[in-house]
Amino acid sequence: MESRESPSRPPSFTFDWDDEPLSEQDLRAIEAIEDQFQSSLPTKRPLSATQDHCVTALSSPATDSSRRIRRRLPKSIVALQHPLPFSLSPCQGYSKMRLPILKFAGEILYSQTASGVEKAVLELLNVLNGKKRNVEQMALGLDIEWRPSFRRGVPNGKVAVMQLCDGTDRCHVLHVIHSGIPSSLELLLEDPTILKVGVGIGGDARKFFKDYKISIKGVKDISFLAKQKLVGDIQSFGLSSLTEKLLSKQLKKPSNIRLGNWEALPLSEQQLHYAATDAYASWYLYQVIRDLPDPPVAAVEATVEDIKQQ
Repeated sequence: MESRESPSRPPSFTFDWDDEPLSEQDLRAIEAIEDQFQSSLPTKRPLSATQDHCVTALSSPATDSSRRIRRRLPKSIVALQHPLPFSLSPCQGYSKMRLPILKFAGEILYSQTASGVEKAVLELLNVLNGKKRNVEQMALGLDIEWRPSFRRGVPNGKVAVMQLCDGTDRCHVLHVIHSGIPSSLELLLEDPTILKVGVGIGGDARKFFKDYKISIKGVKDISFLAKQKLVGDIQSFGLSSLTEKLLSKQLKKPSNIRLGNWEALPLSEQQLHYAATDAYASWYLYQVIRDLPDPPVAAVEATVEDIKQQ
């Protein structure tokens, strides 16, 4: 029997990009609030050089003539309002705890049987075919889960769950360890015109082929794409790190869920939300990274060479 989580309102974002200077009256009111706040703070030990630079950039005194030009919302606050931070410097988002948690707020469609997965994937294919009329190539966030082994010599379980996300409205969680791979899912996975995106998706495709002898075609690793676009800006290109740096959000990865029993029937609510959010994060990050400007050709060639040597 198919179980579907009750739909929740899809997320809506409103971004105000107005960057006009504040009035003199507004500046005086802000100064009064800042002075009152600073005077109430306890004495702290001296900051490190990096911390001191960040704080100075946000709150150091300035002359009246320069304040009209300089005064804006602090970047740490602006980063929470916009999907892309203005800078990838250490000052941006200096307190990780201030970042909101990324959650998939759309409808999670959970399918457990062969007929249920067949029906769900056919519906998804119809949606993708409709969107193809408006975009050059559809992107589908894809991720897989399996039951890990904690005993030496005992291999990990087969791929148990596959999650597919094509936007903010809905995400499919397919319990393939119980349903098997119906023809519609095989058709979708082997269609090279439907782009499947994720971090380390090449490894996921190899494991899926090993377990089910089905090739996932049209894959693109967003970590590799990020290395090409963000030359020298960040050091880690995992899903959580990219979510923090590019979306200004935290992607929670609790071990009790990540390393849990993905063969259990039915999956728990926590597992369903974890699975859907991972696929959604991959889809979302691809949209952001794809639209970033390309770096100079020489920088790209150097990055590709570094990747080959790793």
